[in-house]
Order: sequence, then structure tokens, then C-alpha cells
Amino acid sequence: MENNNQPPKKDFRAWLKRLGWAGFFFFLIKGLLWLIVPYLIAKGIFK
Repeated sequence: MENNNQPPKKDFRAWLKRLGWAGFFFFLIKGLLWLIVPYLIAKGIFK
């Protein structure tokens, strides 16, 4: 039997390398928009 109790660190690093800078900036901008857009709606800039 395999021991699957340890977290797959190598799998995460491989996934992170595939994601790259483009993926990082995509999710960074997406996360910032999730914060900025509701703030602007609350301030009345967007209706």
C-alpha cells in the first residue's frame, strides 16, 4: 500500500511552474477586482 498521508509538495511545485507568471498576475488582478469593484459600487461610482 502507498502512504498518502504526506502532502504532495512536488505536485504543487510542478503545478506552480506550469502556472507561471501569467497565471500569477491573472489571479492577482482577479483578486484585486473582487475587492475594488464592490467598494466602487458601495461608493456609488458604478450603479
